[in-house]
Amino acid sequence: MTSSWLQQHDSATVVIFRALQLGDMLCAVPALRALRTALPRARISLVGLPWAEQFASRFRRYIDEFIVFPGHAAFPEQPVRLDQLHDFYAGMRARRFDLALQMHGNGQHSNAIVRAFGARAMAGFGAGPGGKDEYLIAFPDTGAEPLRLLALATGLGAPACGAQLEFPITGADQRELEASGITCGLAPGSYLCIHPGARSADKCWPPARFAAVADQLAIDRRLTTVLTGSPAEAPLTAAVGRLMRRAPVDAAGPLSIGAMAALMSRARLLICNDTGVSHIAAGLGLRSVVIFSKADIRRWAPLDQQLHRCLWDPFGEQAQTVIDQARALLRLR
Repeated sequence: MTSSWLQQHDSATVVIFRALQLGDMLCAVPALRALRTALPRARISLVGLPWAEQFASRFRRYIDEFIVFPGHAAFPEQPVRLDQLHDFYAGMRARRFDLALQMHGNGQHSNAIVRAFGARAMAGFGAGPGGKDEYLIAFPDTGAEPLRLLALATGLGAPACGAQLEFPITGADQRELEASGITCGLAPGSYLCIHPGARSADKCWPPARFAAVADQLAIDRRLTTVLTGSPAEAPLTAAVGRLMRRAPVDAAGPLSIGAMAALMSRARLLICNDTGVSHIAAGLGLRSVVIFSKADIRRWAPLDQQLHRCLWDPFGEQAQTVIDQARALLRLR
């Protein structure tokens, strides 16, 4: 498929399927940017998990419309909403999209889902040549996730417009953060953020290790520690805080993702597990130390290895290495 093919579809209706969580969606931003550059006048719709309506709104430069996906038995991200399946697929077929793009993994299950959208043409990852009006490319076995997805876009003829992530902060994000009162007394650059949670508990570094690292950096650099997390992670941030010798600011609670990102954007450093906030940090250009314990570090580590230091520590044995990497990042100009 060539750039001339994409140019012929510049005014097309395009639907993209990627029904995943925050970090996975942020990794798709370079590909979305490339597609929008190739198709500046196309109407691009995203089919995703319900939460991703806010993702589509934040990235409205690349996405014109959001459509909620009711789920699939093969995907663990959400329970299947069986009562919505018929109307969802009927509605998708009635739209007669010009092009459907499968950006949800290797296509083992997702290609059948995207074919059921009934678009005039389909492209994406998959094995084999595909059917009529289909263009499939092999899913890369190696490489960072943003580069894999960008390879799909460029394979379709879109120009590569950089592999960097983005996370735009809005005025609404800033106003919500100010209204929360969390930043009262916190000057920009005077604090570091510790995000001890993750979607899966078995990806979380021990609270005692986070506490020890935070205390040491507070002594070294006189930085206030700000603990971040969702409302569900409040017990975890409280546990970290109880183990600290220097009282932190506990910001876990009802902040939106955008307001939490605004808080992080003013920090000197983020220390976190391998989870979505590491990709927020990459989008913000915020220095970070990311601790891996389960996922493929080569696939999910941020691309800039100077700004983002990643290490493998499933058993919580590398606290000194985390401190050393954090110190090195704090010395960067």
